[in-house]
Amino acid sequence: MDQAKRERLESKGWKIGTVSDFLELTPEETILVEIKLALSQNLKERRQKLMTQSELAAKISSSQPRIAKAENGDASVSIELLIRAMLATGATPQDIGQVIAGVG
Repeated sequence: MDQAKRERLESKGWKIGTVSDFLELTPEETILVEIKLALSQNLKERRQKLMTQSELAAKISSSQPRIAKAENGDASVSIELLIRAMLATGATPQDIGQVIAGVG
């Protein structure tokens, strides 16, 4: 955002900040959200090259809507489900570690 726009918004009472500021997240919570989003994005990219959401769901005894939520970063999806799904696409623990290491 350019400085002029920022000043206009602030002069009208708007507060400018990050999502973390708005949600009052701790640094640890912010990193956790970023990790889950990175895993979600990577899962989607891997899965699209290999199989449908329904096929992945069947492999991990889940449902297609749950896989869709996992790929879209839904907060209700656990990191465990993301990792199980990634492993089912052929990801190694090292692959998953690289995704996590790339956060921040």
